[in-house]
Amino acid sequence: MSVIYLLITVSIVVAITFLLAFIKAVKSGQYDDDYTPSVRMLFDDEIKKNPNNKLIQSQKEK
Repeated sequence: MSVIYLLITVSIVVAITFLLAFIKAVKSGQYDDDYTPSVRMLFDDEIKKNPNNKLIQSQKEK
């Protein structure tokens, strides 16, 4: 029975360690998306569909 208590304790410590590592990575900008904003401007001029299934042009071309 004492092995179960030991395993539960160890698993909680490991889970807290991973949680702290994740929070540190998020705060340091590890998951920031640096690529998408740089290529978004390349796709702004594509023809877009509106909800009524009609093709419309982007506001820049009008």
